[in-house]
Amino acid sequence: MNYSELYIVKELVDLVNIPSPSGFTDSIIGYLDSELKRLGFSSRRTRKGALVVEIGGRGNPIVLAAHVDTLGAMVKSLKPNGRLEITNVGGFTMNSIENENCIIHSKTGKTFSGTIQSISPSVHVFENARSLERKIANMEIRVDEELKNAEDLQKLGIEAGDFVSFDPRATVTKNGFVKSRHLDDKASVAVLLDFARRVSEGKVTCSRKTYLFFSNYEEVGHGASAAMPDDSEEIISVDMGAVGDTLRTDEYVVSICAKDSGGPYDSTVVRSLIETAKRVGADYSVDIYPFYGSDVEASLRAGYDVRFGLIGPGVEASHGYERTHYKALENTLKLIEGYIGN
Repeated sequence: MNYSELYIVKELVDLVNIPSPSGFTDSIIGYLDSELKRLGFSSRRTRKGALVVEIGGRGNPIVLAAHVDTLGAMVKSLKPNGRLEITNVGGFTMNSIENENCIIHSKTGKTFSGTIQSISPSVHVFENARSLERKIANMEIRVDEELKNAEDLQKLGIEAGDFVSFDPRATVTKNGFVKSRHLDDKASVAVLLDFARRVSEGKVTCSRKTYLFFSNYEEVGHGASAAMPDDSEEIISVDMGAVGDTLRTDEYVVSICAKDSGGPYDSTVVRSLIETAKRVGADYSVDIYPFYGSDVEASLRAGYDVRFGLIGPGVEASHGYERTHYKALENTLKLIEGYIGN
């Protein structure tokens, strides 16, 4: 099987290559809008910039919510040495972005390439190159331009508040692994696109009224806090399953979350998801994620009176250079189709 040619994988690679840190998501929302229109659906943008689309079915409305925003950074200040001080967008460890290539997106529309480094990047020069604490104050961006000082940066039009996106370094292996930044949550966005495609082609019929909601501020905590369809009765956050420690989730299954940092998920929904996975033969795991939050929790805190759950493909090294496998995407899609489709 040529995994790179599969719709779900091709879409995933396209998605991770569109820069979309939280707050900088117009391009990827536009991409999704165009693809959904090509599939025959009419979507709408919310005031906050998210995308909502109804794809079929009647009664007992359900929302499948995935987020398009990713981790990233912003320019905090222009440094006297011609480098950029940064502030983080979303939660990541500094060592996970050290030596990563990046793009600075100026407010004029121009882009500049650069590299994120510590302020002591060379072992041949700095005694503390190995021991320096990797924290935001000790990181900077080296811009790929001839620069000597902050004035040179100003001449380029770079200023505080410009967004910084990280190079995803997406690759698909011959045996079905997808390695990239931002699989959280673009892997699940690709799953929902494939689900929409299969509905549009008549391969799946929605047994209940089904909305897809693509949020754009999940990584900063308020993605799905507003603009959920008024008749929503259930929201399933389609995000990712974390891999590691004593968890059972791996890169080949769909994860069903029973509890995370926000508390337990609806027990009836969790049981129903498990029963569906068994019925349709989707390889799954059930896990608890103590350092994890989801879009549906933002909806609950905003006051939505809905049933709620969380599922997603297993993703290893979350918020770093992540990896999943085609099987995890396939099992997530299989569970969604079994849960909603006829």
